Amino acid sequence: MLPRSRTMPSRIHHGVVEERHDIKHYLQVEVQPKAQNESEATNTPPDYSKCFDDDGRLKRTGTFWTATSHIITAVIGSGVLSLAWAIAQLGWVAGPTVLVLFAYVNLYTSNLLAECYRSGDLVTGQRNYTYMEAVKAYLGNLISVCISAKVVPILLIYSVITGGWKVKLCGWIQYLNLFGVAIGYTIAASVSMMAIKRSNCFHKSGGKDPCHMSSNGYMISFGIAEVIFSQIPNFSHIGWLSIAAAIMSFTYSSVALGLGIGKVAEHERFDGSLLGISIGTVTHAGTVTGMQKIWRTLQALGAISFAYSYSVILIEIQDTVKSPPAEYTTMKKATLFSITVTTVFYLLCGCFGYAAFGDLSPGKLLTGFGFYNPYWLLDIANLAIVIHLVGAYQVFCQPLFAFVEKWCAQKWPNCNFVTAEYEIPTPFGGAYELNLFRLVWRTIFVALTTLIAMLMPFFNDVVGFLGAMGFWPLTVYFPIDMYISHKKVGRGTSRWLALQIISVACFFVTVAAAVGSIAGVVLDLKTYKPFKTSY
Repeated sequence: MLPRSRTMPSRIHHGVVEERHDIKHYLQVEVQPKAQNESEATNTPPDYSKCFDDDGRLKRTGTFWTATSHIITAVIGSGVLSLAWAIAQLGWVAGPTVLVLFAYVNLYTSNLLAECYRSGDLVTGQRNYTYMEAVKAYLGNLISVCISAKVVPILLIYSVITGGWKVKLCGWIQYLNLFGVAIGYTIAASVSMMAIKRSNCFHKSGGKDPCHMSSNGYMISFGIAEVIFSQIPNFSHIGWLSIAAAIMSFTYSSVALGLGIGKVAEHERFDGSLLGISIGTVTHAGTVTGMQKIWRTLQALGAISFAYSYSVILIEIQDTVKSPPAEYTTMKKATLFSITVTTVFYLLCGCFGYAAFGDLSPGKLLTGFGFYNPYWLLDIANLAIVIHLVGAYQVFCQPLFAFVEKWCAQKWPNCNFVTAEYEIPTPFGGAYELNLFRLVWRTIFVALTTLIAMLMPFFNDVVGFLGAMGFWPLTVYFPIDMYISHKKVGRGTSRWLALQIISVACFFVTVAAAVGSIAGVVLDLKTYKPFKTSY
């Protein structure tokens, strides 16, 4: 048995050991001498240990490609299949324009956030391991700033209070979003699994059998798989799973794109209109009224704006990247490459899906039965969706797992149930380090998300609301505020005004999308029956 978990050593910064609350220093490590600039940091002294980084933790091994796979897995969710519906609500003018606009906004704010991974110097500054730690470092610890500026006591107290409030708000929004995403992915995976079963049923019956079925069994199956994968210790160990999930995302996106192109070629025309779906159009949900047109537009705006959001886990991804080169450099390159690739796929899938179906574009191209044949290709695509969601679930949940486990280790440092690890030999060589608390708590978490998914299978609209509430603060507000603090951007300057304009504009998008999501939840509640939803 190992005496302590080795996942949370004390932070070592420039040779000074900083004890975190009651966590005792139990790893003796070598510390890299402080570098004065990036070129000096790149030339690591030959006598410096190759086993540990400058903070005393085991050497990080993440690369441009692992970071890219994490980002693509997080960004290209199965939501890409609903972009045709979103563009159908906005039309040929606004739809693609909004897609490109929000791609740029997310790229810009992600680059700002990447520079906040280290406090102070971008190369040698103190690391912030989580999004919350970054917010606390730049916006939460304002005492010294206020004292050095000779701020009056009342303003000093106000600054401390508001700084702490921002950190707590960030934490609540971030982890509530991750919890909601886990539930949403459970629902989405079950829909894809049922789509495989239904496509085969339709094929056998020649379309005569409606093939209704319950989603509960499929959600439980997905939950069992996630219980197993959730025992992967931390973010740095899921690179292989993330790469597999990224490959799967390109697989089903390519199938949807190919089927859309084929449908357009078959009709020999591009359907759709410049301004989107028209009032009076008869859809599967009924006739579109003027008010429904407004709700649909708001929901589409929200769906597109959140399609790129991965800022909630950006810092955690960056913490897996090795250096040199500096972590922020690798992260910026990975972000640019990932968002460029996803934007191209989004435009192709969304636009060709809209061109194929026009105003009647389904909410999900592959699971909404926009296509029926070839059924075997649809089965492959939906299987790829399920595999992708298995990996994406872990990419989003690992930061939440780490937060709870770190907090409990600080709360009960002498409890073996929480901190002790047991080495279990594996058939493939080596040993798996079993932590009992990790086993129990992560299993309970997966069981809870699965239960809620079964209880409220329309939770995707609720997740849309949580996403709306999280988009502005996590993707825009906090990155901009931290960047202003980091770079000491003067209030009233042209750069400060430009950043504030971006923040305010995205705030109104968030409010609009939240209103649209609430309208969707209200409609779902009219036909809601717990545990009895079938497709």
